Amino acid sequence: MKQRLEPSELQAPQIHQIWQQLHQIPDPELPALSITDLGMIRNVVPADQGWKVIFTPTYSGCPATEFLINEIKLVLGKAGFQHIDIEIMLTPAWTTDWMNQDAKRRLREFGIAPPQGTSCEHPEHTGSIQCPRCESEKTEKISEFGSTACKALYRCTECLEPFDYFKCI
Repeated sequence: MKQRLEPSELQAPQIHQIWQQLHQIPDPELPALSITDLGMIRNVVPADQGWKVIFTPTYSGCPATEFLINEIKLVLGKAGFQHIDIEIMLTPAWTTDWMNQDAKRRLREFGIAPPQGTSCEHPEHTGSIQCPRCESEKTEKISEFGSTACKALYRCTECLEPFDYFKCI
């Protein structure tokens, strides 16, 4: 005799499918990474008639927030999910600690030095930053701010290439 499945068990495959769809949405500033790689999606839960996606932008004034909210609704709608509610959660604030290790590896491959250390332990990294191109630790900070406020501009003194460093936030 087949046992009756609980609603949460019926929804589990759908939640997995939603996460898979969200993983396809690239960050507008870092197209090598998805919003799930960055840890911007906090949770996906069933709602009254649809789904609630709990979303934390990388910072409260992020200019891409509205774009990403629309992109989430568009991607999930195309995948057949209706009635998507996006809840923006600003507390606790997003941190680079939420980035997964694969995301940090892909940042390096993309030419950006990933955050080193953790934001809670070391709000400002004071050691050397490894060059994402030649892996030398002989680098120097050129500017506290790189292509975006969350990155600093560095130069490798070995290969002489400039590169962004994604700061621990």
